[in-house]
Amino acid sequence: MHNKNSTINFPSSFTWGVATSAYQIEGASAIDGRGPSIWDTFTHTPDKIIDGSTGDVACDHYHHWVEDVEIIAALNVNAYRFSISWSRVQPLGYGPWNEKGFEFYAKLLDKLAEKNIAAHVTLYHWDLPQGLQDRGGWLNRETATRFADYAAEVARRFGDRITTIATHNEPWCSANLGYGNGQFAPGIADTALSIQVSHHLLLSHGLAIQAMRAVLRNLNSSTKLGIVLNQWTAMPATDSPQDRAEAEWEYARSVQWYMDPIFKLKYPQKALDRMDLNKFLVHENDMNDIGQAIDFLGVNYYTRAYVSTENPPKKPEGKLGFSDMGWEIYPDGLTDLLLRLQREYPRLPPIYITENGMAAADKIEGGKISDETRIEYVRLHLHALHQAIAQGVDVQGYFYWSLLDNFEWNSGYAKRFGLVYVDYDTQERILKDSALWYRDFIAAQMQAARSKIQ
Repeated sequence: MHNKNSTINFPSSFTWGVATSAYQIEGASAIDGRGPSIWDTFTHTPDKIIDGSTGDVACDHYHHWVEDVEIIAALNVNAYRFSISWSRVQPLGYGPWNEKGFEFYAKLLDKLAEKNIAAHVTLYHWDLPQGLQDRGGWLNRETATRFADYAAEVARRFGDRITTIATHNEPWCSANLGYGNGQFAPGIADTALSIQVSHHLLLSHGLAIQAMRAVLRNLNSSTKLGIVLNQWTAMPATDSPQDRAEAEWEYARSVQWYMDPIFKLKYPQKALDRMDLNKFLVHENDMNDIGQAIDFLGVNYYTRAYVSTENPPKKPEGKLGFSDMGWEIYPDGLTDLLLRLQREYPRLPPIYITENGMAAADKIEGGKISDETRIEYVRLHLHALHQAIAQGVDVQGYFYWSLLDNFEWNSGYAKRFGLVYVDYDTQERILKDSALWYRDFIAAQMQAARSKIQ
């Protein structure tokens, strides 16, 4: 596939980072005025989380943030992507702001700046304040307006200290897993409702971009605004017309459903043709609101969709294996995806790979965690990314998911994605071999960039 020892050099301006999200790491769920989110409610509902756990404590990052920033700095990365817990800074999702919540993020931003680590902030990583859920959540169009208010407040307070702000992380998950099959909070299973929710999420993105633009102009800030979408190539299992058509439908309803409104101001017809639209309401100016120009696109890539219409469906061979989530390791899909995006969206802004990584069944042996499969996963995906850049795709950064082992949503603590191992009983952090590899890889990239200049 790739020469194992071949060195690849990324542009000297390339961003190297790690990523986390608030509910997955912070803990401190009822401390310093934080209000409950839909994930607090969901995890405290029996039989929703595979191991019966919650994010009440998680990695207790709220109390270990100084140590965690030291770890980030030790990895040689120059960027950290994290999310703000909306209910920590505005307990109900409307009404008063919580100063103690904002203070926490202000201190975190100070520390990152001190270490020359750029802050990349996500406003919404699935943790809607329960106060808004009680008023209808994302099914209520009003939530989109509340989200724009929240976005503007974050921009007003932190707009001159943040490199990028993403409105949403993976709205596909919020809609399809939160409302389509009920696997994620708020746990509602109704496909027709999930389609309406996806529209309100996109609308809230557009309204938030407009609200933040106005604030940032006043601040004379160069902060870049965008959104983070989870994406995959959809590949037919065979060359049959049925498999090919099904793969195109899968791509249309998942990737194009979020890309087309933003970049083409319309939903993809191929998806609309097969959807239950009886609860789908779009107001007159909505598509103009959604289609705001954005400064970057965040792409989260883990695996491909392998599409089979046979019964039982054909499974991928998984020549490179499967992660602990059961996801096929398929790096070439990243190159294919990025090239397709470039072909189909002439208005495409610069891209960051905002998440890429794998869960592995990590074990401590002799105080070390040898995770060769994760190293190989990252190495192969960086090669695939490099190939896309070589073919003209403007990718400006890569963030490994995740910095720390953490609360992996409905899988609880059973799945470990981190470069850093977390012992949940003691909160001890141990750098895995992959963390050391990533640190050294980045150092080599910096060294190569320096020697070019000389």
